[in-house]
Amino acid sequence: MSDRLLDRYTGRRSTGDGETEGGFEPDGNEDLGAFGWLRTPRDRAVMVELRKKTGAIVAIAYSYVDRVEFSPSDGITLRCGQEKIRIKGRGLNNEIRPQVRLFQGIARQRVTWIQETDASSLLRADKSAVIVEVIEC
Repeated sequence: MSDRLLDRYTGRRSTGDGETEGGFEPDGNEDLGAFGWLRTPRDRAVMVELRKKTGAIVAIAYSYVDRVEFSPSDGITLRCGQEKIRIKGRGLNNEIRPQVRLFQGIARQRVTWIQETDASSLLRADKSAVIVEVIEC
């Protein structure tokens, strides 16, 4: 079976610039807007990138995360030893697709990056979207 035929049925088509259509990145990451998700269930991320609106990025090793908590009022809290990292926003526990939630992905080490949403995206987002307003670290 040729790669072209396989790509037609799996929905992964190259756009010619190294990216693929459908929100998939060549490294197996899926861009879900507010966060990146590893597509294959057996894959585990080594680190999670926390991307701020300012352009600053902090990467935290999953091996240092002791505890992950979700509260509808406080958001998601990652505890790394004595340090707390807070992810605040709305829809943080919404199901994007079956079995795809931000909190669940963090707990299973499938989230590769989390990104604060800029102001223009906030206005266009629907009520079911995952919106990360602030990452406090």
